[in-house]
Amino acid sequence: MKKTFLLLLLLLSVCLCSSGFAAQPEKEIKAGFIYVGPVGDAGWTYAHDQGRQEMEKLPFVKPSTFIESVPEGAESARVINGLVRKGANLVFTTSFGYMDATIDIARRNKDVVFMHCSGFKTAVNVGTYFGRMYEPRYLSGIVAGKMTEKNIIGYVAAFPIPEVIRGINAFTLGVRSVNPQAEVKVVWTQTWFDPGIERDAADSLLDVGADVLTMHQDAPATMQAAEARGAYVIGYNSDMRHFAPNAFLTAPIWNWGALYTKVAEEVKTGTWKSEQIWWGMKENLVQLADFSSKVPAEVQALVGEKAAEIKAGSLHPFAGPLKDQSGKVVVAAGQIPADGDLLGMSYFVQGVQGTIPK
Repeated sequence: MKKTFLLLLLLLSVCLCSSGFAAQPEKEIKAGFIYVGPVGDAGWTYAHDQGRQEMEKLPFVKPSTFIESVPEGAESARVINGLVRKGANLVFTTSFGYMDATIDIARRNKDVVFMHCSGFKTAVNVGTYFGRMYEPRYLSGIVAGKMTEKNIIGYVAAFPIPEVIRGINAFTLGVRSVNPQAEVKVVWTQTWFDPGIERDAADSLLDVGADVLTMHQDAPATMQAAEARGAYVIGYNSDMRHFAPNAFLTAPIWNWGALYTKVAEEVKTGTWKSEQIWWGMKENLVQLADFSSKVPAEVQALVGEKAAEIKAGSLHPFAGPLKDQSGKVVVAAGQIPADGDLLGMSYFVQGVQGTIPK
């Protein structure tokens, strides 16, 4: 589904390019967005829509059109085509499952720029974009490692895809960097937005003693479970603290506005070109939400130091030596995995309790 670059290491050579596209300056930008969920989900779609609104502050951007809760797959092609027919000259498709439909519609509309979030296929008028969410995930793990008293931390995970696995690993590495005795227990829900299933998963982790929870879904169900049971919680996607005012610590969040603004400016000036964007904390696409008052000042200071190191490039969450669950060295000492290796991550690191479904 959405939010995954998915094995880009094997597919960097996939480029569905053809002749006939040349970037031209636009007098105004008429943008269209296609969303996989409702803008009120407080999660993934909500964060994208906040970015859309930020982009609209540019004087040359006309009020944009967005279509929410669009099923992935063939149905999305009709919606994307509809945006083009209504005059959009810049189209953002914000979920992985829209990839093939985006490529197909772009092939037949060479005068329109398309940007697809989390996919790997490009064309002369199609670019891709995503974020290094593993960076703030690592920092949030430091918070969890410092705040747990039982050394049992629960992770409500979505689907067993590289993006989610990468997030679990980065979080765990952050935990273990400050608390080597702590373990991160993983429960899979196979959902992006199903409050009932996700609440049950969160409760199951609380039942086995977890006193800090985090998640990789769009609904606030995990946060609400922590609030109800007196545990701490780390959110995701956006600052959801109002769902768990007593439990909330922080959250890795998205800031799509800067990226959407960049793309709109390039289309306006005729400087846009097809590329694969993977921004991180340095570019402010991803970050940690403000800490709650529950997080001690010394923990906040430590996280601030590590955040500065990540932005400066002196700290990489996956720098070796790195071992998987079995104890096998997967990243040698002094080495940093290539982006392709990160984008195709398919193993758990030491400190994770759980298995990856096949």
